[in-house]
Amino acid sequence: MRLIQLRDEAGNTRVGAVDADASRVTLLEDVDSTYALAHAALAAGRSLGAQAAATLGTTTLDYAALLQAGRVLGPLHHPDPAHCRVTGTGLTHLGSAAARDAMHQNLKQQADAGTLTDSMRMFRWGVEGGAPEAGTAGAQPEWFYKGDGSILVAPGAPLPSPDFALDGGEEPELVGLYVIGPDGTPHRLGFAIGNEFSDHVTERQNYLYLAHSKLRACAVGPELRTGALPRDLRGTSRIRRGGVVLWEKPFLTGEANMCHSLENLEYHHFKYAAHRRPGDVHLHFFGTATLSFADGVRAEAGDVFEVDLPELGAPLVNPLQTIAAGFAPGGVRAL
Repeated sequence: MRLIQLRDEAGNTRVGAVDADASRVTLLEDVDSTYALAHAALAAGRSLGAQAAATLGTTTLDYAALLQAGRVLGPLHHPDPAHCRVTGTGLTHLGSAAARDAMHQNLKQQADAGTLTDSMRMFRWGVEGGAPEAGTAGAQPEWFYKGDGSILVAPGAPLPSPDFALDGGEEPELVGLYVIGPDGTPHRLGFAIGNEFSDHVTERQNYLYLAHSKLRACAVGPELRTGALPRDLRGTSRIRRGGVVLWEKPFLTGEANMCHSLENLEYHHFKYAAHRRPGDVHLHFFGTATLSFADGVRAEAGDVFEVDLPELGAPLVNPLQTIAAGFAPGGVRAL
């Protein structure tokens, strides 16, 4: 099942199920958010999809019109943004078979020469031990924190880039959406498309600046796909400037194209007790191997990012927006 959150004509948040042909959305009754739907499913002992099916109403809306009007929200949020954690893992994707072979050869050459970088060393650990047997912990991935729920931007809304940013570039990714149950158990609601917007110039200066480069807005959605996920997912990432495609490239994701299993990535995120606080929401980006920045593209204000992953529904589209300074040196005051 594919679910969205939206604003109805009165401005209230509703949950809808996208019909099979993706032309209509059927509103659910008795829930005002995916978060409420998840807790109802937990209380009833049902899957999220089964709970949604049990609460389908009769009102349908035109899906394309909802997107055009900017009434579609991100597919999951917490009523209190401070209780939503947005995080991610990097160095998780292998890319194409040719790139994989080249990477393996490069790894061996660097290892033989004793010049393996920290990033390549971590990637190698993932290749060798990131997909262990089920129920077994494998190699730890790179991990980063992006922010709380306040950094999430709705589908179609501008992605703000702060005045101090050196770059603002897209990262097309698969995102896992989770709610922590009353007993502290993480529950995966499903997956969505994500644009893990980052500052690649800052990151390139020194890998220790990775943490700074990730503290940016990001977008998720429009749809939440419940149930099993195909192992091989193929999409397209593009940038439009003035309505014309400036850059476009296919990208691969899903476990068939990753050196880490999703179970291993989930384990290394939720093994920390602080990440299992009952009631919290987690949105976790699983990484990418495709960036326009790697091809020498520099996005500008007004450019439109589009991440299209058909197995997860409608594309995620967001324009880039630069914002004025919000804080200056010396802005801290003694109390």
